[in-house]
Amino acid sequence: MGTATEGTAPDGIDADGVGAWFADHVPAAGSPLEYRLIAGGHSNLTYSVTDPSGARWVLRRPPLGQVLATAHDMGREHRIISALGPTAVPVPSTAGLCTDDGVNGAPFYVMDFVDGRVVRSHADAESLDPDQRRRAGESLVDVMAEIHGVDVDAVGLGDLGRKGDYVARQLKRWYGQFRASDEQVPGGLGLPAVDQVHDRLAASIPEQQGAAIVHGDYRLDNCMLGDDGSVVAVLDWEICTLGDPLADVGLLWVYWSDPDEDAVLPQASPTALAGFPRKRELIDRYAAGSDRDLSRLPYYVAFGYWKLTCIIAGVYARYAGGAMGSVPEEQVLGFRHMLDSLATQTEVAAEGIG
Repeated sequence: MGTATEGTAPDGIDADGVGAWFADHVPAAGSPLEYRLIAGGHSNLTYSVTDPSGARWVLRRPPLGQVLATAHDMGREHRIISALGPTAVPVPSTAGLCTDDGVNGAPFYVMDFVDGRVVRSHADAESLDPDQRRRAGESLVDVMAEIHGVDVDAVGLGDLGRKGDYVARQLKRWYGQFRASDEQVPGGLGLPAVDQVHDRLAASIPEQQGAAIVHGDYRLDNCMLGDDGSVVAVLDWEICTLGDPLADVGLLWVYWSDPDEDAVLPQASPTALAGFPRKRELIDRYAAGSDRDLSRLPYYVAFGYWKLTCIIAGVYARYAGGAMGSVPEEQVLGFRHMLDSLATQTEVAAEGIG
């Protein structure tokens, strides 16, 4: 994750190609450029780009070795962020999109660097004072309401995805993923709760209240905060689409931990610390800033737990089935414990479905 100058760039950056592209498309950038990997892994790769004057940009590209272009669509991300730029939704300004694989081995886009912090761990959250934590929670909800209030047709995103039947489509997609995961594990996953809750969810889908932008993974650590705790940039638009915005609200409830609760995932945002608003306060604030009926919120919370269970089932199945190679047994058991805990929470949440 070190810094590199042109000619010795980190993996995923062709310094000559990217440098030439910057010269043509970002005339304000000086040379030589320095690159540093900010975030890697199986998601899109993120690099900081710095010129000799200290000016900074961010470059995003697919993971190394990615062959399914639609799975990590740079054009789609760039389009969403560019369209939201003139709105009240805080996103970085985009500098350009490169779709020529010959430049850097894969498509990429460049946006302005936003100075802020991402709160992911307890240590991150402890660096905020109680007033900043409260502001972070309030701003997170206010920005979510802004996202859901965007006129998708007016900003040119009306054809980003199908507008209707969002939950039904999501149930089909994730249940198919779960069944595939179940087949990867000898003897199956042994999680009848997933099947049972799927049937309950499918039988009582609420009427969708219009079509809005759905971020798909909206939570504290997918946003960047400014000095006072306010959200200054929403990140990770990879799975954004159009559909039922209350799915974002339900999933935020799942990820957010009150003081008397355990985090839904070990790495979940540490929102139980003093100062952060409580879940009910978040929902009340969203209701005040949105005209949507939240009476069926328990449904979307249950759906959020169920979806997350399906996702973790896939992770566990890859480890338990040997797809990830040789890994310590305690790591596999850790995922199993997480999966069983989520399945239990999904069952409990489903009891609140009206």
